[in-house]
Amino acid sequence: MGRTPKDITDAELAVLEALWRRADATVKELATDLYPGGGNSEAATVQKLCERLCAKGFAARDRRSRPRRFRATVDRQELIGRQLQSVAERFCEGSFVPLVSHLFQRGALRADEIRELKAHVERVARQRRGAERRKPEE
Repeated sequence: MGRTPKDITDAELAVLEALWRRADATVKELATDLYPGGGNSEAATVQKLCERLCAKGFAARDRRSRPRRFRATVDRQELIGRQLQSVAERFCEGSFVPLVSHLFQRGALRADEIRELKAHVERVARQRRGAERRKPEE
């Protein structure tokens, strides 16, 4: 089974993480961050990765500046959401319940993380109840 166009490789993710830290950067700056002491071949690799991220809509280049500067067009939370949605659709018929249940069953969550998730669920439930009460009658 091949990748979907919006999949992201580990190398592309490393470039995105560097862009998130810097806000924007040139290929040379990114290559220095990712491959300290590297040379032209590493810069060419970073250039290709930036082009792929742009093609996927995860980054953009500023064509007005020389050298070209790249910036992320997706933030970390949005990317996490996209990737989790993809996993849920592929393996769980679109439901997140099996994903979260798996984390609980494996003991992968610390007590503080469970408290944080519980507080988040309660917050979302309150917001939805409030939205339902404000809904106009049909």
